[in-house]
Amino acid sequence: MTRRVHEVMTRNPVTVEGRTSLAEAARVMRDAGIGDVLVVDGGRLCGILTDRDLVVRALAEDRDPAGTTVLAVCSAEPLTVGPDDHVDEAVDLMRRHALRRLPVRTGSGEIVGIVTLGDLEVERDPGSPLASIAAAVEEGHER
Repeated sequence: MTRRVHEVMTRNPVTVEGRTSLAEAARVMRDAGIGDVLVVDGGRLCGILTDRDLVVRALAEDRDPAGTTVLAVCSAEPLTVGPDDHVDEAVDLMRRHALRRLPVRTGSGEIVGIVTLGDLEVERDPGSPLASIAAAVEEGHER
């Protein structure tokens, strides 16, 4: 039986409003021990900001972290999956678009989770090296 996204996703993803500064978003990521935040505008998903975005699109471009908003550098309107979609559909979407994470939202637009490569690897092969790394990160051991 094929599993559904809601069975493997990380629940309660961290969000920030689009007008949040890059510096504040970086602090949110640091404090939560994560590498991405979902960007929302009034509760509606409008982007995703990763630690890589902070480096490549902001710091490398000499943008002021305190004066630049996350909307200025995030990936806008990210692809999403639904909680009841099959995991295989999420894998296919990530493969076709070279994505490492997908926000999960309901048909009404509510953000309910995020599915990552690590989530999918734990599902596919719990004994793999990537799965054990993902499990350690879930337990708060990311450095």
